[in-house]
Order: sequence, then C-alpha cells, then structure tokens
Amino acid sequence: MASSGRTTPSFLHLAAHPLRWRLLTELATGDLRVRELVALVGEPQNLVSYHLRLLRDGGLVSASRSSFDGRDSYYHLDLDSCALALAEAGRALHPALLAATTPPPVDRQRSRRLSVLFVCTGNSARSPIAEALLHRRAGDEVRVVSAGTRPRSGLHPHAVRVLRDSFGVDVAGQQPRHLDTVARRRYDYVITMCDKAREVCPDLPHEPRRVHWSIPDPATTADYPAFHRVAIDIDIRVRHLLPVLTAARPAKEIRP
Repeated sequence: MASSGRTTPSFLHLAAHPLRWRLLTELATGDLRVRELVALVGEPQNLVSYHLRLLRDGGLVSASRSSFDGRDSYYHLDLDSCALALAEAGRALHPALLAATTPPPVDRQRSRRLSVLFVCTGNSARSPIAEALLHRRAGDEVRVVSAGTRPRSGLHPHAVRVLRDSFGVDVAGQQPRHLDTVARRRYDYVITMCDKAREVCPDLPHEPRRVHWSIPDPATTADYPAFHRVAIDIDIRVRHLLPVLTAARPAKEIRP
C-alpha cells in the first residue's frame, strides 16, 4: 500500500517521548517546579529543563514566576491545548475520530459527597472565585469551601463583580475565612492557589490530596481585566477538575 505522505501530527512527536509523556502526566495533576519534576521523574535537571522547553515551544506547557520566590518558576499544563491537539491527531488518522467529548459527571452514587478546599493568602479573590465556580458547575454533588492563610477584611469588589457579570454568581454577602476555622474538617482535595499559601499551608487531617494551582494575585493591581483573566483561568481549571473528582482518592501531595 502506498504511503499517504501525510506528516505526523506534532502532538504525537512531543508526547511519544517517554520522558515528555511522564512530564505531561505529572503536570496533569497540578502546577510544579522544575526541582519537583526532577524528583518525580528521576532524571537530571538539565534533561528535564530541555524537554520542558520543547513542551513549551509546542504550546502544551507554560511557565510563570513564583510569587513566593521570584527566582523559581511553576510549570502548568494547558489541558485545553492538549485536548485540541489530541483531537487534531485523531482527525489526521480518520475524520470519524474527531468526536466531541464532554467531561463525565460527578458520581452521584457515592456514599458521601466529595469535599474540596481552596486556599489562597487573603481569601478575597482567587479562592472564593474557585469556590463559587466549582459550586456552579458541580452543584450540591461536591462540598466546596475556601479559606485564607491571612484573610483580608472583605472580598475584593472586582472578584464580586466578575463572578456576577461573567458567571451569574452572587457572592456579595460572603466574608473571607481563616484557614484555621475550617482546617479540622475532612477534605478529599486541598488546592492551594497562590505560591505563598502553598508554602505555609499545614498538613490537614485525613490526608487529603494536595494540588497546587499557581495563579497570580489580581488584587495586586486595580485592573478589572486582570480579575477577568484570572476568573477565566480558574474556570478552565475547575472544568478539568470535575472528571478528576469522579475518581478522587485520599492521598498526600508528594513534596520533594
């Protein structure tokens, strides 16, 4: 049979390498620093950094400076880009493989509701936005709480506005909570949303799964579009979290 002459989709070139695939699967669980990826995959830092650069050049991975230590960076997997690349790879093989998919619903047959805690520093923008958006998508099937390690006196007005105007969610009556006030409850997932909060968030009872989302603090500027960008980023992450919750199991975050 003669070759069709079609070029191999770039995603297959990137993902087929064993180390790059391992990096993708590790980053699929949350944002990580290079030294953490080095410990997880057991390869030298220069080799890990080289393959991370290829993944960044391919548009699958991005990096941002840590707000806790500006000399460090967090790497983030763009799952939407991966989904698009996978779909294009399927279509390149056969048009029938380009099928629209939707995340599986949260399991309604569980004996207890899953519980998620979002943590940032002030509990005035990022974590309450995440709390509101996960509750919006999952309804009563997931118990959602947010808190701060150093809570501010009130929610940022731009956070209230972006939830109301862009997502139809009203949180105007909500007040920031201190992490200590909710720390003794049982959680399946604890998701830190800023780099400072990750470093000071204590171990919690019942060994919840620890995940980190490295998201810049929009409150450092009075710019409303920054809040909108952060809210969109959080909503994308929340959308990708939903299918993960269907298979959630308590486990500690690995901290190299």
